[in-house]
Amino acid sequence: MRALVQRVLQARVVVGTEVTGEIGPGLCVLVGVTHSDGEGTARRLAEKVWYLRILGNDGQMDRSLADIGGSVLVVSQFTLYADVSQGRRPSWAGAAPADRAEPLVTAFGEALEGLGASVETGTFGAMMDVELVNHGPVTILLEVEGCG
Repeated sequence: MRALVQRVLQARVVVGTEVTGEIGPGLCVLVGVTHSDGEGTARRLAEKVWYLRILGNDGQMDRSLADIGGSVLVVSQFTLYADVSQGRRPSWAGAAPADRAEPLVTAFGEALEGLGASVETGTFGAMMDVELVNHGPVTILLEVEGCG
C-alpha cells in the first residue's frame, strides 16, 4: 500500500454538491492499494501514519497523531500506482481492482480509528473534489509492502 500524507489545517471531500468528509487540523491521507496487499498491510500502514512525527508547534515536526490526537481524512487514490515508464498514458496495472482495494482502504481507516484517530473519508470510486490547506507544506510518501 502507498499513502501520500499531507499535514493540513483543513481538508474536505466533495462528491457532486455533497461534502462526504471534512476535518480541521490533522492529516489528509491519499491511499493506494496494489495486488499483494492485505489487511495486515492496511494495519501496518495505519500504524506508520499514526506514529509519523510531522506535527508540532513552531515549525517543529516532533509530534505524531498518537501524541496529540487529531483528525485524518482518508481518500482512496488508485493513481498512486500509476506507471508512466513508457509512453505518455499511465498504466494502472499496479493498482488493485476495486473489489480488492475498497475493503483494504476501509480497513486502513478502521485501523486508524482503532488507534484513536478521528477519521473522515471520501467516497470510494467516486469522482471527488479534494480541497485542502497543506500546512508547511508537508507531504510525505509512505509505502508498506504487502503482507496479507
